[in-house]
Amino acid sequence: MSIKKMSSGEWLADFYLDGRGSRRIRKSFATKGEAVAFEDYTRAEAENKPWIKEKEDRRKLSELIKLWYSLHGQSLKAVKSRRAKLDIVCAGLGDPIASQLTAKDWAHYRDRRLKGEISNGYHDDESKWKVKPITVNREQNYLAAVFNELKRLGEWSLPNPLEGVRTFREDEKEMSWLTLRQITELLNGCELYGKPDLKMICKVCLATGARWTEAETLTRSQLSPNKLSFFKTKGGKNRTVPIQQWLYDELKERQGRMFKPCYQEFKKMLATTSIQLIEGQKTHVLRHTFASHFMMNGGNILVLQRILGHANIRETMKYAHFAPDHLEEAATLNPLSNLKESVNND
Repeated sequence: MSIKKMSSGEWLADFYLDGRGSRRIRKSFATKGEAVAFEDYTRAEAENKPWIKEKEDRRKLSELIKLWYSLHGQSLKAVKSRRAKLDIVCAGLGDPIASQLTAKDWAHYRDRRLKGEISNGYHDDESKWKVKPITVNREQNYLAAVFNELKRLGEWSLPNPLEGVRTFREDEKEMSWLTLRQITELLNGCELYGKPDLKMICKVCLATGARWTEAETLTRSQLSPNKLSFFKTKGGKNRTVPIQQWLYDELKERQGRMFKPCYQEFKKMLATTSIQLIEGQKTHVLRHTFASHFMMNGGNILVLQRILGHANIRETMKYAHFAPDHLEEAATLNPLSNLKESVNND
């Protein structure tokens, strides 16, 4: 078995890269020289790229996702939503043999995804299947992470098929935050809605920059004199934030879990006010409002990073422009300001 002439007159290159049990290669050519050259080239490539010689990996993408979940994914936060997204990707790609997945396959998948030609797994209505570039970027990152993690664990020896594929550029999202007048309207709306816990959760978020879930799930043990501690956070790190005496006094009599869930009530209450938020932003506006006013009042960006629990300062920098002196030189060093001064001197 190697190079042999077939009854059709063509020459067949038929060989194993590294003996029986390794990957078998079969390809026909018009001449014997072409077949020999192909075998020599393929063996040389296999020496430079050892994974090519290994027995062909026939596992489907769904098998790898399941393996990733068992060995690593199940320990992650928000793993249910990530697993759901991975299942959408897998189905959209047709659950291919993972070793045969290419960058080209991915490029065509995301094109169809953006056009709304692939089910998003949530809506039966095809008109709602279209997604934004940020969605396919997240899907690409999640799928690439599956291959990278399995490689680290020794469960995947081939290259990552998405390596080198650039994600779409994402425009920085507009951010909603509340003015002092709107904060007053919001708190009044909470009071009129008749849910005492609703107003208190809003106060905690506005006073500490906490995420809604972090505030809503607070227990008495997380409260100490003039301080609130947040555990099991999105970033995985515990943090403690000072609070004013009045807020401590309002919270100290509560026992066990301090509040009942109020997320749905917040959305309904918000609809009764004149406050208009950017699409996709609801309770998170309270966190944005804390950070925006913190910077407008002269706060330090590094201190804000620690309060919000951001792992990377780049996450916090989106609030930097609220600082009173942010790029203030633009008002005094632009050419029109110099022109006006020159005219006055003349």
